[in-house]
Amino acid sequence: MGKRPLVRRRGRGGMQFRAASTGKLLPAKYPRFQLAEQHEAKVVDIVHETGRDAPLAKVRFETGLFSFVPSVLGTKIGSKFQFGLKSDISPGNVISVQNIPDGTIVCNVEKHFGDGGAIVKSAGTYATVFSHSSEGVTIKLPSGKFTTLNPQNRAMIGVLAGGGVGDRPFMRAGPAWRRKRSKGHKYPIVRGVAQAVYVHPHGGGRHQHVGRSSTVSRNAPPGRKVGSIAARKTGRSRMKERA
Repeated sequence: MGKRPLVRRRGRGGMQFRAASTGKLLPAKYPRFQLAEQHEAKVVDIVHETGRDAPLAKVRFETGLFSFVPSVLGTKIGSKFQFGLKSDISPGNVISVQNIPDGTIVCNVEKHFGDGGAIVKSAGTYATVFSHSSEGVTIKLPSGKFTTLNPQNRAMIGVLAGGGVGDRPFMRAGPAWRRKRSKGHKYPIVRGVAQAVYVHPHGGGRHQHVGRSSTVSRNAPPGRKVGSIAARKTGRSRMKERA
Protein backbone atom coordinates (compact mmCIF):
# COMPACT_ATOMS: atom_id res chain seq x y z
CA MET A 1 0.00 0.00 0.00
CA GLY A 2 1.56 3.26 -1.09
CA LYS A 3 1.21 6.80 0.21
CA ARG A 4 -1.14 9.39 -1.17
CA PRO A 5 0.60 11.75 -3.66
CA LEU A 6 1.58 15.16 -2.34
CA VAL A 7 -0.85 17.02 -4.62
CA ARG A 8 -3.69 14.91 -3.22
CA ARG A 9 -2.69 15.60 0.38
CA ARG A 10 -2.44 19.33 -0.37
CA GLY A 11 -5.93 19.28 -1.81
CA ARG A 12 -7.28 18.00 1.49
CA GLY A 13 -6.21 21.31 3.03
CA GLY A 14 -4.26 20.25 6.11
CA MET A 15 -2.66 22.81 8.40
CA GLN A 16 0.84 21.92 7.19
CA PHE A 17 -0.05 23.19 3.70
CA ARG A 18 -1.70 26.47 4.71
CA ALA A 19 -0.06 29.87 4.90
CA ALA A 20 1.49 30.63 8.29
CA SER A 21 -0.85 32.66 10.50
CA THR A 22 1.91 34.10 12.67
CA GLY A 23 2.46 37.76 11.89
CA LYS A 24 -0.93 38.31 10.24
CA LEU A 25 -2.77 41.58 10.92
CA LEU A 26 -6.31 42.74 10.41
CA PRO A 27 -7.68 42.64 6.86
CA ALA A 28 -6.27 45.53 4.81
CA LYS A 29 -9.58 47.02 3.69
CA TYR A 30 -11.38 50.34 3.66
CA PRO A 31 -13.84 50.96 6.51
CA ARG A 32 -17.49 50.52 5.61
CA PHE A 33 -18.36 54.21 5.35
CA GLN A 34 -21.48 55.47 3.64
CA LEU A 35 -20.99 56.89 0.16
CA ALA A 36 -21.84 60.45 1.22
CA GLU A 37 -19.53 60.47 4.26
CA GLN A 38 -16.29 62.46 4.22
CA HIS A 39 -13.44 61.49 6.53
CA GLU A 40 -9.77 62.23 7.06
CA ALA A 41 -7.18 59.79 8.41
CA LYS A 42 -3.61 60.17 9.63
CA VAL A 43 -0.89 57.57 9.15
CA VAL A 44 0.40 56.61 12.60
CA ASP A 45 2.61 53.67 11.58
CA ILE A 46 3.85 51.67 8.58
CA VAL A 47 4.00 47.94 9.27
CA HIS A 48 4.87 44.71 7.48
CA GLU A 49 2.53 41.71 7.35
CA THR A 50 3.77 38.17 6.86
CA GLY A 51 3.13 36.97 3.33
CA ARG A 52 2.33 40.45 1.97
CA ASP A 53 4.93 42.32 -0.08
CA ALA A 54 3.25 45.73 -0.01
CA PRO A 55 3.67 47.60 3.31
CA LEU A 56 0.55 48.49 5.26
CA ALA A 57 -0.28 51.91 6.64
CA LYS A 58 -1.99 52.00 10.03
CA VAL A 59 -4.32 54.98 9.85
CA ARG A 60 -6.38 56.68 12.54
CA PHE A 61 -9.58 58.53 11.65
CA GLU A 62 -10.88 61.61 13.39
CA THR A 63 -13.48 59.40 15.09
CA GLY A 64 -10.73 57.34 16.75
CA LEU A 65 -11.21 54.36 14.43
CA PHE A 66 -8.07 52.50 13.36
CA SER A 67 -7.67 50.67 10.06
CA PHE A 68 -4.97 49.09 7.89
CA VAL A 69 -4.74 50.06 4.21
CA PRO A 70 -2.03 49.28 1.64
CA SER A 71 0.58 52.02 1.34
CA VAL A 72 1.23 53.92 -1.88
CA LEU A 73 4.56 55.36 -2.94
CA GLY A 74 5.38 58.42 -0.86
CA THR A 75 3.47 57.38 2.24
CA LYS A 76 5.17 58.25 5.53
CA ILE A 77 4.22 58.53 9.16
CA GLY A 78 2.21 61.70 9.60
CA SER A 79 0.70 61.68 6.10
CA LYS A 80 -3.02 62.45 5.86
CA PHE A 81 -5.48 60.62 3.63
CA GLN A 82 -8.97 61.71 2.61
CA PHE A 83 -11.90 59.31 2.24
CA GLY A 84 -14.97 60.47 0.35
CA LEU A 85 -16.39 61.83 -2.88
CA LYS A 86 -14.95 65.32 -2.31
CA SER A 87 -11.35 64.13 -1.79
CA ASP A 88 -8.52 65.62 -3.81
CA ILE A 89 -6.87 63.66 -6.62
CA SER A 90 -3.61 63.06 -4.77
CA PRO A 91 -1.73 59.87 -3.75
CA GLY A 92 -3.30 58.02 -0.84
CA ASN A 93 -6.78 59.52 -1.07
CA VAL A 94 -9.71 57.13 -1.50
CA ILE A 95 -12.47 58.20 -3.90
CA SER A 96 -15.23 56.52 -5.87
CA VAL A 97 -14.14 55.81 -9.43
CA GLN A 98 -16.98 57.94 -10.76
CA ASN A 99 -15.15 61.05 -9.47
CA ILE A 100 -11.69 60.02 -10.70
CA PRO A 101 -10.68 61.54 -14.08
CA ASP A 102 -9.63 59.41 -17.02
CA GLY A 103 -5.94 58.52 -17.10
CA THR A 104 -5.53 58.56 -13.30
CA ILE A 105 -3.42 55.81 -11.74
CA VAL A 106 -5.21 53.93 -8.95
CA CYS A 107 -4.76 50.82 -6.79
CA ASN A 108 -6.62 48.77 -4.17
CA VAL A 109 -9.83 48.94 -6.23
CA GLU A 110 -13.13 47.57 -4.99
CA LYS A 111 -14.61 44.83 -7.15
CA HIS A 112 -18.00 45.32 -5.50
CA PHE A 113 -19.00 48.39 -3.55
CA GLY A 114 -18.29 47.93 0.13
CA ASP A 115 -15.80 45.05 -0.10
CA GLY A 116 -12.97 47.35 1.03
CA GLY A 117 -10.67 46.75 -1.94
CA ALA A 118 -10.15 43.40 -3.64
CA ILE A 119 -8.11 43.89 -6.85
CA VAL A 120 -4.80 45.59 -7.75
CA LYS A 121 -3.28 44.98 -4.30
CA SER A 122 0.09 43.45 -5.23
CA ALA A 123 3.26 45.39 -4.48
CA GLY A 124 4.26 47.85 -7.19
CA THR A 125 1.09 47.43 -9.25
CA TYR A 126 -1.48 49.97 -10.42
CA ALA A 127 -4.50 50.28 -12.67
CA THR A 128 -5.53 53.13 -14.95
CA VAL A 129 -8.97 54.70 -15.14
CA PHE A 130 -9.72 54.37 -18.84
CA SER A 131 -13.18 55.79 -19.51
CA HIS A 132 -16.58 56.69 -18.06
CA SER A 133 -19.82 55.59 -19.71
CA SER A 134 -23.44 54.83 -18.93
CA GLU A 135 -22.50 51.19 -18.31
CA GLY A 136 -19.93 52.08 -15.65
CA VAL A 137 -16.28 53.03 -15.27
CA THR A 138 -13.73 51.05 -17.29
CA ILE A 139 -10.25 50.56 -15.86
CA LYS A 140 -7.19 48.93 -17.32
CA LEU A 141 -5.76 46.26 -15.03
CA PRO A 142 -2.04 45.49 -14.59
CA SER A 143 -2.50 42.43 -16.82
CA GLY A 144 -3.57 44.68 -19.71
CA LYS A 145 -7.19 43.54 -19.59
CA PHE A 146 -10.11 45.91 -19.17
CA THR A 147 -12.95 45.63 -16.68
CA THR A 148 -16.05 47.74 -16.10
CA LEU A 149 -16.96 48.55 -12.50
CA ASN A 150 -19.81 50.11 -10.60
CA PRO A 151 -19.26 53.90 -10.47
CA GLN A 152 -19.61 53.82 -6.68
CA ASN A 153 -16.65 51.47 -6.18
CA ARG A 154 -13.79 53.10 -4.34
CA ALA A 155 -10.12 53.18 -5.29
CA MET A 156 -6.92 54.65 -3.89
CA ILE A 157 -4.93 57.15 -5.90
CA GLY A 158 -1.32 56.20 -6.63
CA VAL A 159 1.00 53.23 -7.13
CA LEU A 160 1.33 50.59 -4.42
CA ALA A 161 4.65 50.57 -2.63
CA GLY A 162 7.01 47.60 -2.41
CA GLY A 163 7.61 47.13 -6.12
CA GLY A 164 10.62 45.07 -7.11
CA VAL A 165 10.66 43.02 -3.91
CA GLY A 166 10.81 39.81 -5.93
CA ASP A 167 13.65 40.87 -8.20
CA ARG A 168 16.41 39.91 -5.77
CA PRO A 169 17.24 36.21 -6.15
CA PHE A 170 17.32 33.76 -3.25
CA MET A 171 20.88 32.66 -2.55
CA ARG A 172 19.93 29.90 -0.12
CA ALA A 173 17.09 27.42 0.21
CA GLY A 174 16.20 28.55 3.74
CA PRO A 175 14.97 32.07 2.85
CA ALA A 176 13.17 30.66 -0.18
CA TRP A 177 11.39 28.11 2.01
CA ARG A 178 10.32 30.80 4.51
CA ARG A 179 8.96 33.07 1.79
CA LYS A 180 7.01 30.25 0.14
CA ARG A 181 5.66 29.12 3.51
CA SER A 182 4.43 32.61 4.36
CA LYS A 183 2.36 32.60 1.17
CA GLY A 184 1.23 28.96 1.38
CA HIS A 185 3.03 28.01 -1.85
CA LYS A 186 4.29 24.53 -2.68
CA TYR A 187 8.05 24.33 -2.06
CA PRO A 188 10.26 22.52 -2.81
CA ILE A 189 8.81 20.99 -5.98
CA VAL A 190 10.14 17.46 -6.48
CA ARG A 191 9.73 15.64 -9.79
CA GLY A 192 7.59 12.54 -9.69
CA VAL A 193 10.21 10.39 -11.41
CA ALA A 194 12.71 11.31 -8.67
CA GLN A 195 10.45 9.91 -5.93
CA ALA A 196 10.01 6.37 -4.70
CA VAL A 197 7.45 4.10 -6.28
CA TYR A 198 5.25 4.03 -3.17
CA VAL A 199 5.12 7.84 -3.04
CA HIS A 200 4.29 8.72 -6.64
CA PRO A 201 2.92 6.84 -9.70
CA HIS A 202 5.89 8.03 -11.77
CA GLY A 203 8.49 6.92 -9.23
CA GLY A 204 10.73 3.88 -9.00
CA GLY A 205 12.74 1.98 -11.59
CA ARG A 206 16.42 1.76 -12.46
CA HIS A 207 16.28 5.10 -14.26
CA GLN A 208 14.27 8.29 -13.84
CA HIS A 209 11.51 7.79 -16.39
CA VAL A 210 7.74 7.59 -16.18
CA GLY A 211 7.57 4.09 -17.65
CA ARG A 212 4.12 4.56 -19.17
CA SER A 213 2.09 7.23 -20.86
CA SER A 214 1.89 10.30 -18.62
CA THR A 215 -1.52 11.26 -20.04
CA VAL A 216 -4.34 10.13 -17.74
CA SER A 217 -8.09 10.22 -18.05
CA ARG A 218 -10.23 12.94 -16.59
CA ASN A 219 -12.05 10.17 -14.69
CA ALA A 220 -8.91 8.57 -13.28
CA PRO A 221 -8.94 7.82 -9.53
CA PRO A 222 -7.30 10.42 -7.29
CA GLY A 223 -4.23 8.31 -6.61
CA ARG A 224 -3.48 7.95 -10.31
CA LYS A 225 -4.44 11.43 -11.49
CA VAL A 226 -0.96 12.91 -12.05
CA GLY A 227 0.84 14.03 -15.18
CA SER A 228 -0.99 15.34 -18.24
CA ILE A 229 -4.64 15.23 -17.21
CA ALA A 230 -7.03 14.78 -20.14
CA ALA A 231 -4.48 16.25 -22.57
CA ARG A 232 -5.85 16.82 -26.04
CA LYS A 233 -2.41 16.89 -27.61
CA THR A 234 1.12 16.35 -26.31
CA GLY A 235 4.46 16.89 -27.96
CA ARG A 236 5.13 18.74 -31.18
CA SER A 237 2.73 18.17 -34.04
CA ARG A 238 4.18 17.05 -37.35
CA MET A 239 3.52 18.92 -40.55
CA LYS A 240 1.84 16.74 -43.15
CA GLU A 241 3.63 16.67 -46.45
CA ARG A 242 1.69 18.30 -49.23
CA ALA A 243 1.16 16.23 -52.33
